[in-house]
Amino acid sequence: MSVTSNLPWSEQYRIVSKQWVDADAAASILEDTKSAVMAERVVALGDMAVNKAEATVKASPEWRQHVESVVNARRAANRLKVQLEYLRMKFSEWQSHEATKRTEARL
Repeated sequence: MSVTSNLPWSEQYRIVSKQWVDADAAASILEDTKSAVMAERVVALGDMAVNKAEATVKASPEWRQHVESVVNARRAANRLKVQLEYLRMKFSEWQSHEATKRTEARL
């Protein structure tokens, strides 16, 4: 869901927050299971020295793709976190602008 500027700041923040929580969880799962995935792939190679099996796995296109998936998931989560900070700053700017308008109206 994309955030539109006609929604209240709180609703925009809620929407992006929910997206960030989901993206952060997805990235964390990938990061936390990276060593388990490595172990599964090493075991699948059968009777081979562990260091050679790990090198074989790390040299594979599948492993590279898996690592890229981990990085891309974290990038997506980080972008949403930045969007949350942007919304927070925009709200602060709006709040300041409204306070200035109120002060000017009193003068």
